[in-house]
Order: sequence, then structure tokens, then C-alpha cells
Amino acid sequence: MGRRPAHRGAGRRHADGGAAHPGPGAAAQRIRRRRAGRLLHDGRLPGLLGLDGARRQAARLQHHRHRIAPHRDAGGSVASPAVIVIGAGPAGIRAAARLVEAGLRPVLIDENERSGGQIYRRQPAGFTRPASALYGSEAAKAVALHAAADALAPRLDYRPGTLVWGIADGAVLTQRGDRLERLPYAALILCSGATDRIMPLPGWTLPGVYSLGAAQIALKAQACAIGSRVVFMGTGPLLYLVAWQYVKAGATVAAVLDTSPSRRRVLAAAALAARPAVLAQGLRYLAGLRRAGIPVLTGVTPLRIEGHGRVAGVVVSDRAGRERRVEADAVGLGYGLRSETQLADLAKARFGFDAVARQWLPETDADGRSSVPLVYLAGDGAVVRGADAAELAGRLAACAALRDLGHAVPEEEFSRLRAALRPMSRFRQGLENGFPWPGHLAAMLPNETIICRCEAITAGAIRRTVAETGAPEMNRAKSLGRVGMGRCQGRICGLAAAEVIAAARGVPVEEVGQLRGAAPIKPLPLTAELGPDEG
Repeated sequence: MGRRPAHRGAGRRHADGGAAHPGPGAAAQRIRRRRAGRLLHDGRLPGLLGLDGARRQAARLQHHRHRIAPHRDAGGSVASPAVIVIGAGPAGIRAAARLVEAGLRPVLIDENERSGGQIYRRQPAGFTRPASALYGSEAAKAVALHAAADALAPRLDYRPGTLVWGIADGAVLTQRGDRLERLPYAALILCSGATDRIMPLPGWTLPGVYSLGAAQIALKAQACAIGSRVVFMGTGPLLYLVAWQYVKAGATVAAVLDTSPSRRRVLAAAALAARPAVLAQGLRYLAGLRRAGIPVLTGVTPLRIEGHGRVAGVVVSDRAGRERRVEADAVGLGYGLRSETQLADLAKARFGFDAVARQWLPETDADGRSSVPLVYLAGDGAVVRGADAAELAGRLAACAALRDLGHAVPEEEFSRLRAALRPMSRFRQGLENGFPWPGHLAAMLPNETIICRCEAITAGAIRRTVAETGAPEMNRAKSLGRVGMGRCQGRICGLAAAEVIAAARGVPVEEVGQLRGAAPIKPLPLTAELGPDEG
């Protein structure tokens, strides 16, 4: 079940393409549509190709005498390139720790204000809930990771609350508050994590619809539920975990609706048995939901989310083909996870189509090396295998970086880490096969269903673009029809849009190609100050 190599010629970047991730809570909000005002790394506005039809130079925001500030050390001098780790979740923390062990002082950049990542997300300052309430059976792992991160902080150049919005010319481009900065790297370890996979359906843009990740953030970070009567719908282990967490917190869960039939888990049992303790924990979550009297339906087909002004209920077709409606005022929606790969794309890493996950993923060797020298990937941003695997992969990628930079790393350490990851890779295949991404649902979506909510592009509009223009792949459809051109840059809509295009063309989804990224991967504030001239 390997990956099909990508061809850089087909589906290459377009100068028009750019957008960004709305964040987990965006599914609950109405999008206010305005003209794009984001900056590309050279100051141009997205969609402007350099010259207009009259051969005049395109509009450009002038930097005048200012440029992005260079990286400076504590004394104010321009610093030498360091090893940079992006992401302070399980993979990033363990990678940084291994670099520190070798005597380095790496730069650790994280978009969140506190380390831990999504799975071990910390509660805000002033909140005092015990770890057992936040993380359940994973509390000990969370506490250990947080303690390791806190102990590392004085030995790192730690930059929380900092967005990496681009990678170019051997440097990462960052933004924190109103300051932009350019940080050259000696080596780069990308630990960018993953986001929810979403399959749209009629009504999914109603207020009250959240991704599973957003529902989990509300519970962990703010100790609140997304609604008073919640339906969780989708597939994958996160579906059952978040539902169980809500029940444990005392919230009312109206139903758990799983698109994958139970027999898929039976067929995947051999691969799932590669991690018996994790499999047993998942079965305990399911048993806990059943003991609580929560209806759990498998093999359903989502039809629509109903409501006027906000969610009122969910309608699905069950395994027997009967329509069933569940009243609810909120929906948690998600179909597993997708690797966050846009930074790897900007770093010019080679991608391949992963037939197991039905996604384009960066190609790496066993130790996390990408196709680009001194650029490494670890954790769910490379392949979704969970937090335990992310910790191991982060350390392994750091070992690879150290060796490539000329540091001695025992071969035994490589062997031990590789061996520990093997059963996790097998388990991951079991999860993907047991809880498959329901790409086939895209062909059934009514034409009026919004796919790209940033640009209000419907399934019908995508189909018309394919039919009328012959757009053969994602980037052409983006250029001609604007799908994936908005704020989320295809993070939310990209996988579903690819399935719609594939169904319209009658081809396998891998033939639709990879949606390319462009800097900035997330919008930058126009108030951001550019640093002094680099000289």
C-alpha cells in the first residue's frame, strides 16, 4: 500500500493560489466574504501575476526601505543558522529534546501559546482541572510531555504564538503579533500535526456545526460543550474518543453516527491487533458509550443537517436504507485526520499519493528525511499514526538531522526507534481500512451543497467547471473555479473537492492531483511591521 510518486510538472503551483486554515471553530461561524487582502512573501497580492492585460506592473504593497527582519541573537547580532523545529506537540518536543541532548540550542516554533499540541493541549492559565479529567487514560503521557517541554524551555530558542507562514531560500518566514521575521536554518524538522478530514453535506455550514477537533478544544481549553444536545458524526477513532469525553464530562450526547460499517473493523482486526492496548482502549470507549445509553449507528449515509439559523437535527440513512432523524443543537463532524503538509510543500518536498489514506503525503525515508536535503518530517504531519508514534518519530528525525550535520548518533538508537514504529505503522493501516474515508459520498452530494465555504463554491459549480472547461486536476479547477482559493487554502475543502472532481471525470482521485500551497499559508495582518533592512 505504498504511495504513488508525484510529478512536479503536473499540478505545479499557480501564482493565484493562496489561503489558509480557518481554525477548528470556524465551522460554527458564518463566513463574512470580503476581497482578499493577504500578502505573498514578496509583497504581491494573491492572484496578480506580475503584469495586467495592458502590460502594466501589477498592484504591489510597497515595503519601501523595510524588509522582513533577520534572525538576531540575544546580543542583537545576526544569528547563525540553527536547527529549527516547527511544532511543539509530541513530535516537536521530542525532536527538540534530542537536539538539546547533543549540545545544540534549537529554535522551537509553535503557533499555540502553550506546548503540547492538540492531543495534549493544555488548559489556559488559571484553569485547575486535573490531568485525569483532561486526558483520561493518557494523563500520565500528557503530564510527562508537558514536564519535558517545561524543562527544555530554558535551553531552547522557544517561540510560542508564532506562525510560520512560508519557507523560502533556506529560511522560515514567521509572524508573531505585528512582527515578521526571517529565520535561516541549518536543518529543518517539520512537526506540523494534522487537522480534521471533512466531507461536506447539506447544512454543514449552519451555526452549531463543529469539527471533532474543535469540539475537543472547547472541552479541553474552555471546559464547555459545543451544545446542550450533541450528535457526533463521521468515522474514525477520534469520533468515539470525543463522544466518550463529552459523556464523561456530563454533556448530553444524542447519538454517534459512523459512516463505516462494523464489518470493516473485523476485516482490519489483524492490523489493529498490532497495538493490543490501544485497541482495547478503543473498545472501552465504545462500551462506555453503550453503557451510557448513547445510540451508536454504524454504516450510515449522512443526508443533511437541518435547521434555520442554527442546527436543529441530523438526518441519515441507516444500513437498511431507512431515513432516521436525530434532534440536536450541535454537531461534531470528522472523518479521521489529514496531515498538515503545506509547509512541506513550500519546502519543495516530493509528494506521493498514499492509497491507504487517499491523500497526497510527503515522501520520507524510514528516519524522516524528505527529498530535500536537511529537511525532515515527523509526527502526524508526515503520516497520521498518533501521539505515541509522533514522539518516537520526532526523536528519530532529530537523530537523522544530527547525523547528517556530522554529529555522532549510535546506530542502536536508530534501530530501536525504527523497530518501535513498525507496529504503529501497521496499526495505522488497520485504522485507515477499518474507518475508511467515505470519498464515494462526494458523488452523491446535491449540486447546491457548499464544498469550499471560504469562496462559497458548491458541488454543482465544481462539476460545471469540470464539464465546461475540461479542468483535469485540482489546481486547474482552482484557477478556473476558485475552489480552494480562499482563507483555508484547501485544508477543509481540498479532499472533498478532489473527490467531486474525480467523480465528475470518472477517474480515480489520485488522477486529480495534489492541491499546491502558496505562501502565506495563513493570512497575515496588514498591520504587521516589517523589520529593518537586512543590509
